[in-house]
Amino acid sequence: MKLLRYGALGAEKPGLMDDSGTLRDLSGVIDDVAGDTLGDASLDKLRRLDASTLPAVDGNPRLGACVGNVGKFICIGLNYADHAAESGLALPEEPVIFFKATSAICGPNDDVEIPRTSVKTDWEVELGVVIGKHTKYVPKEEALGQIAGYCVVNDLSERDFQLHRSGQWVKGKSCDTFGPIGPWLVTRDEVPDPQNLPMYLEVNGHRFQDGSTATMHFDVATVISHLSQFMSLQPGDVISTGTPPGVGLGQKPEVYLKPGDKMKLGIQGLGNQHQNVVSG
Repeated sequence: MKLLRYGALGAEKPGLMDDSGTLRDLSGVIDDVAGDTLGDASLDKLRRLDASTLPAVDGNPRLGACVGNVGKFICIGLNYADHAAESGLALPEEPVIFFKATSAICGPNDDVEIPRTSVKTDWEVELGVVIGKHTKYVPKEEALGQIAGYCVVNDLSERDFQLHRSGQWVKGKSCDTFGPIGPWLVTRDEVPDPQNLPMYLEVNGHRFQDGSTATMHFDVATVISHLSQFMSLQPGDVISTGTPPGVGLGQKPEVYLKPGDKMKLGIQGLGNQHQNVVSG
């Protein structure tokens, strides 16, 4: 299934994209695509629905983040061998973990704001993993079963804030609009191999990132298992699993976003995002 949330910011309704590409309203069935709705029993119930009986949504409504009420927005750094190489950094012995503030989350096609005083706002297409079950001390061989589904994430980063303004990376990762998620949550049964997904990102029509989850240093199962040794994961938590090469920081000379730029990014089978860049 492809689950989504649509409508005005802060008033999104749950929806489903059916096989014909028609947006269907789920608000008569579930309150939101969030929390316990993401468990196996709830998702199985949704699969049994006859989508053609659900109300069709007219027009072209705004899409919100495909998951609501996200408790934790966890990111993995330097998780692609080719991205670490372009950054001139050694591959880590364990996953590098950092957090983005949940206030950074926005819809997949919402405007991205350049923060005030920013000089190095950068892009990162990433595979997002949405947890569907309470997860603690899970072994790697059981980890993929804890996933509700997958989505596209743009892990936007202000490199000067991140690398030169002291403290942890969170300063450069948590600005408003720095976490577009969606367009939809694709349930895990539709993604048999999360380690074989082509992904791309373009700025103003130029393709900067053209990679694959196949070059992940720590695969999705390893990441989930590792995280669960240090913290419990809850339904609706989002894990952004790292980016392939081609970020602005890795260009020679470096290239960064500016107001008026347009981004397009996507992952095979998980949809595409489109963002206009504006002044914050």
